[in-house]
Amino acid sequence: MSSAPTLESLIEASKKSLDSLKSIEGTVTAAAKATADRLAAGSKILIAGNGGSCSQAMHFAGEIIGRFRNNRRPYPAIALGTDTASTTCILNDFGADVLFARQVEGLGQPGDVFIGLTTSGTSPNVVAALKAARERGLITIGWLGRDGGTAKDLCDYAIIVPGTDTGRIQEAHLLILHYFAEWVEALG
Repeated sequence: MSSAPTLESLIEASKKSLDSLKSIEGTVTAAAKATADRLAAGSKILIAGNGGSCSQAMHFAGEIIGRFRNNRRPYPAIALGTDTASTTCILNDFGADVLFARQVEGLGQPGDVFIGLTTSGTSPNVVAALKAARERGLITIGWLGRDGGTAKDLCDYAIIVPGTDTGRIQEAHLLILHYFAEWVEALG
């Protein structure tokens, strides 16, 4: 049986992962600004991911339609895959690979923003949703990991967190999530 890592080693690994975001600051800022600009213009955000990334998508939608820190007007944000009836219908009738794409096709309008979260960059249902979003004229943003996988080429803004540790990638995605929320808060 292997031993668990120390808390100190996890903190150091997390710091290293977060520090790596400095190298992609321009892309992160451009994507956050584009998202805020689209909300200011009356568009909405659709966001999707699997597992822990789904939880982060829900968290982000809550920060946008609710609030992050400041009382302000609500902005439209929908975490896909969280409506049980629609999700189970799509899974049953069409399959998991089109779960998010089907929702993008039904909810997305040109000028909206689609954010796909995948720590591998290869989640088939996120990749399919990015394709559907691009075909419908949505701005496509990927919160990705590893080398960005196949998802990176479908993104107007591919935010690729370097590294291979899913936990560290998700921690960096959380910081990115809050950074995007700061841009929305600045809209008032």
